[in-house]
Amino acid sequence: MTMEMITHLDTILVPLSLFVLIAYHAYLWLIFKTRPSHTNMGVESLRRRIWFLDIEGDGRKAMLAVQSLRNTQMVAIFTASTAIAFSLALAALTNNAYNASHLFVKTSFFGLQSGRIFALKFGLASFLLLFSLLCSSVATGFMIDAIYLLNGSADQFSPSGITQILVERGYMLAFIGNRLLCISFPLLLWLFGPVPVALSSLALVWWLKELDFVCKFTKSN
Repeated sequence: MTMEMITHLDTILVPLSLFVLIAYHAYLWLIFKTRPSHTNMGVESLRRRIWFLDIEGDGRKAMLAVQSLRNTQMVAIFTASTAIAFSLALAALTNNAYNASHLFVKTSFFGLQSGRIFALKFGLASFLLLFSLLCSSVATGFMIDAIYLLNGSADQFSPSGITQILVERGYMLAFIGNRLLCISFPLLLWLFGPVPVALSSLALVWWLKELDFVCKFTKSN
């Protein structure tokens, strides 16, 4: 009976937690595309377009534009560095947790402790961390290209809209890399059982909801 409960918790709570995280971001993307003013991401995208039109062709504001893009570039670099650090530490943590799995009490809280389950835990978390690293690295490349075009002559180096496209792609990939890093944290807690995965996923969705959507007070003002 206890073994069946352990199996049920791993096969129900973990997929349900992943479904909640994916469904939330699918809903966020839908609202961003249909009603961008209801999301902070849409409001910031509109502000960036207005800001870009204001600085385009104005050499006096080029330094301010470059500094603003470098701030986002540093965030993307920090996300990539954090992702690779967690990915390297995860291998050692998984190995130590597997070697010490016989010390865990066989309860439903810790879930299954077989070798295949540990490989699955390591594989899913590593995939998200490495994909976060990839997105953040590509975002950094887009930011570097955008900074180069902003520093150059608009007539010679910057065809119509190409710099703005690079900026938007850089911001979007940096956002995706950051979110993949956040989603990987509940999967890291899977090493300690399915219950922490479910609780951390719900807490993460609640926290992201406060960050992603424009509150009623803000919209009314």
